[in-house]
Formats: sequence, C-alpha cells, structure tokens
Amino acid sequence: MDQTWQSLKGQFLMAMPGLADPNFYQSVTCLSEHNPKGAMGIVLTRVHPTVNGKMIFDELQIPAAAGAEKIPVHIGGPVHMNEIFVLHAAPFTWEGSMMVTGELALSNSRDILEAIAGASGPQSFIIALGCAGWGPGQLESEMRSNAWINGPYSEVIAFQMEVERRWEAALKGIGIDPALLSDTAGHA
Repeated sequence: MDQTWQSLKGQFLMAMPGLADPNFYQSVTCLSEHNPKGAMGIVLTRVHPTVNGKMIFDELQIPAAAGAEKIPVHIGGPVHMNEIFVLHAAPFTWEGSMMVTGELALSNSRDILEAIAGASGPQSFIIALGCAGWGPGQLESEMRSNAWINGPYSEVIAFQMEVERRWEAALKGIGIDPALLSDTAGHA
C-alpha cells in the first residue's frame, strides 16, 4: 500500500465548481468509509423532491408518529438508489450501526427506522435513499483532478443547518470563500 495514503473516513467531501455531475454539483458528502478498496458516503445536500419519511415508513409497514411526513428523505447518491441509509449521531445501539467516527454512525437496519418513525430514534439523523461510491483509487484520482476538496466533519453542518447552506458553510469551515473558487484545475 502507498505509504502516503490516508483515509478520509468521517470527513466531508465538498464538490469543487468544476465538478459537472448533477448528482454532486455544490454537494457535501460525508465519507462513511474510505480505504484502499474504495470509498462510500452520503450526500448531505440533496433532499428528495417527492419522498418523505412517512412514505418510507408506510412502504415498510412501520407505524409512524404524527409529523412523519415532515421528515425529509435525502438522495444519498447515485449508487444503491433503492436502499435506505441512516447517517446519525448517538445512540449507536442499532443492529446495523457501523461506526464512522466516535460521534457518527451509518445504519441501515429496520430497528433504527422503527425508532425514528416512533419519534424515539437519534436526535440527529439523515435518512437517505442511495449513497455515493468510488472504486479503488477513484476518489483519490478525482481529488487530484480538482473535483473534490476534503474538510472536517461538523455535526452542525450535517444535521442542523439548512440543506441549501451546507456546501458554502463546509467550504468556509476550511477557510475557502466559494465565490473565489475557479472551476479549472491547475498545478504550480
């Protein structure tokens, strides 16, 4: 393995202006896994225009508390679009919880969906359909070609901030003014 290789698991990936793929334009993706075999994450900046939490719970025949229709469902990325992923803060006691960091996990088991539907799940969560995925070396190559920049995870950006403000806030969090970004790659 390359001695300089470093995992970005648990970090944000912010799309650079030159990234033309509409799935990722001005997106923030939280990387839930990153190793030499590839990377996987959940896009935090795309809310599904027609699907809400109640619709997911109804489809799975999970009884939902009042207000479930107000739970947004995100488009987590263009991979596994028919699968449900829940990016969440504590607690981490769900059957399918995979720890991302000490304060963040990714789950896809029925028990967390039942808890969320019953208003007894984690306080901070995102329900997503689909995820973003990269094969071996693909993300690193895209980063070298100026498609992405990484930065630290922020619970405020991930779960509390309005979706429309997340990309700009994540970039400003690493000292970058999005208005000054170029959409072309360059090397000194």
